Amino acid sequence: MAEEKDATSVPLSQGSREEEDPEDPVKSPPNSPNSSTRKACCFVLQSWVSKKFMTGCVVLFPVAVTFFVTWWFIQFVDGFFSPLYAQLGIDIFGLGFVTSLVFVFLIGVFVSSWLGATVFWIGEWIIRRMPFVKHIYSASKQISSAISPDQNTTAFKEVAIICHPRVGEYAFGFITSSVLLQTDSGDEELCSVFVPTNHLYIGDVLLVNSKDIIRPELSIREGIEIIVSGGMTMPQRISPVERVGRRGERIPLNRIP
Repeated sequence: MAEEKDATSVPLSQGSREEEDPEDPVKSPPNSPNSSTRKACCFVLQSWVSKKFMTGCVVLFPVAVTFFVTWWFIQFVDGFFSPLYAQLGIDIFGLGFVTSLVFVFLIGVFVSSWLGATVFWIGEWIIRRMPFVKHIYSASKQISSAISPDQNTTAFKEVAIICHPRVGEYAFGFITSSVLLQTDSGDEELCSVFVPTNHLYIGDVLLVNSKDIIRPELSIREGIEIIVSGGMTMPQRISPVERVGRRGERIPLNRIP
């Protein structure tokens, strides 16, 4: 009987010491103030480091892209004349790039002369007689003429803002030409507006009434920068071009009848 009593009896000291469950929030001891302060400091430090790291990425990304594109362009242009210098035993980095720039400059001077313009016209006439090649040349020439300093009849005339594709939405475009549409109700002046959809090379050609076109005070170069940059160079305020009327009042061009 004494042995059974010793086996079944539990000391009070052992009964009061129950195993603590660390996963039970009721039985687990509360966190100390030092632990909470340490966690708060770690969170603030982590947030500060992440913010400064992202700031560094934002600042260095355009710089890295600029240097990468510039370096690629220099190597690409340098590759035109560097093999010629390599055959002559001249190995100077950048010499082919400088030679290419001088060559392009001399071509511009030559074409600006009467003799150069005549030679260029003959070469252009031959290219326009080649099948398939003439379409590529015509499209590339129109694009280069748009940003040419000599604004001719094939270049962009003005920057335009039109309602597209629905009412309440506007799109940037370039006025390329104008046409007179003859209808039963009378003649209607339409403007051919090129709206780029893929940077500056691909887009839609829309015929819009000249009265429905907003002509902002932006140059062709500024309009190209807005489209190429995805709107990041957009000015905060855009005002339409104004013209003085017959009575001296200033009338926006998009409201002139």
